[in-house]
Amino acid sequence: MTLRHRKLRGNAMIEFAIASAVLLPVMLGTFRFGYSFYTYNLLESAVSNGARYGSTRVYRSASSASVTKVKTAIQNMVVYGSPSGGTIPVARGMTTSNVVVTYTLDSNQVPKSVKVAVSNFTLDAVVSAFTLTNKPVVTYPFVGRYAPNESEP
Repeated sequence: MTLRHRKLRGNAMIEFAIASAVLLPVMLGTFRFGYSFYTYNLLESAVSNGARYGSTRVYRSASSASVTKVKTAIQNMVVYGSPSGGTIPVARGMTTSNVVVTYTLDSNQVPKSVKVAVSNFTLDAVVSAFTLTNKPVVTYPFVGRYAPNESEP
């Protein structure tokens, strides 16, 4: 092998080292960025499902315990995908305390809408983590049955 061919092989190794030093962080950053969007999309879907569930549920306002029970079921629906709860959350690190449920009532205390939002949830993004405050948020009109005098099943 001539001296000229050996120099060319050395150039290829140097070019590969420089290119991989640039491309590897770019590929990892693209993965982290995509994963952040994926997680946020999961949260949007979960919040929408929880708000839809809350807007069609029977609303009994006879006691604050009844309202708390409804809100807990909606929080479980957002976090676990089931009103009865679960063990594996939709997004890693999410708990029911990260879900805020608000019913808007009219002057007769009849629900008009239900608003579900994610609050104080840390999403690990590309460069650093950031905290979601009232995002994502969904509001649906209440179309469920209002039964203030009906007892819990």
